[in-house]
Parts: sequence; structure tokens; C-alpha cells
Amino acid sequence: MFTGIITDVGRVLRRDVTGAAGDTRLVLGTRFSLDDVALGASIACSGVCLTVVERDSNSFAVDVSGETLSRTTIGDWQPGRAVNLERSLRMGDELGGHIVSGHVDGVGRVVSIDPVGGSTKWRFAAPPELARFIAEKGSIAIDGVSLTVNHVDGVEFEINIIPHTLSHTAFGEAAIGAPVHLEIDMLARYVARLIDSGHSLPGAAR
Repeated sequence: MFTGIITDVGRVLRRDVTGAAGDTRLVLGTRFSLDDVALGASIACSGVCLTVVERDSNSFAVDVSGETLSRTTIGDWQPGRAVNLERSLRMGDELGGHIVSGHVDGVGRVVSIDPVGGSTKWRFAAPPELARFIAEKGSIAIDGVSLTVNHVDGVEFEINIIPHTLSHTAFGEAAIGAPVHLEIDMLARYVARLIDSGHSLPGAAR
């Protein structure tokens, strides 16, 4: 599990195809210490939970299956690509964002980027099947970053990104039209499942 608070912006150093199905090994550079990162540990890479299979003092390798490549933007990642990194949540860590699983629900895209006061208003488009889970003032993880939705308009929604977030994530290198990983709020997913199955919420009036 993760919180959507980015630990570091890493870089893709190398990618190698390792299987007939397109399975790929990525090597990512990072500035945070890997001394206490065990092989088999999970790191969220722009919102995708991946397993560390090799590491040294300033880089680690992950294996990405063909299935994951088909459902994320990782198939397009090339050396030099900026990647939001977050180590997995440990008991006693501060929950500064919201609970994030690292399982991407879909790929959206950046529609517009506009300065507003001291921050920046970003507009994103979500796949139609995910749009109903996105609510004003609700949480969403975009490329692994925990953010609050300010406005919803059909399949599009808006986020305000403050300068600190812009400078400490890969958003600083994003552009209009860029694809992004979306993970909807876990609570919204389960509430929708209850409603779709015809169940009432606990304590709800009948």
C-alpha cells in the first residue's frame, strides 16, 4: 500500500525486453537510499506497484509483464523518462495523502494546463468507465500522486497543483496530451460496487 506522497523523481536508465510476450526489465535511478530496500520490496513507479528484483546504491531493477505493459504507459517509457517513486507504506508512517494500492485503473490524458494565481490548474480526461467514480472534492491518484478533484465535467476533471508538488514530481515535465495513470479512490470503488449490486450502505435510510 502507498499514500500518494512521492519520495523521489527517478529516471529510467535502461530497458530490456526479456520475454516473447514483451516482458521488460527496467532499471531506474533514484536519489533515495536503497540500503534498507530488500529484494522483493514494492515501489510505486508513477503509480504502478512494481517489485524490486535487483538493486545497487543508487538504482533498482523491476520486471514488467506484458499484461502490465498493455494496461499502463510503461511500454512507452524510454531512458531519461522521469518517474514518480514512492516506497511502500510501513507501520507507523504518516498517512499524508490517501490510501493508494498501486493498481492502475486506467489511462487518462492531460487536456490543459493553466496558471491560476500561485498554482496551476490541470484538466484531465478519464476513460468513460472510470469517470463515474471521480467526484468533486474526492481523492484521486494521478501517476501515483495523491490529489484532490476540484471540479468534474463529464469525463473531464480539474486539479490544482501547487508549486511544491510541481517541482517535486514528474508533473514538471508533463505536457498537454500526455497519458497519465489513474487510480480512483478505493472507497468510491467499493461504494459503487455496493450500489450496483443493490445493497444499501450501512446506516442508510431505506
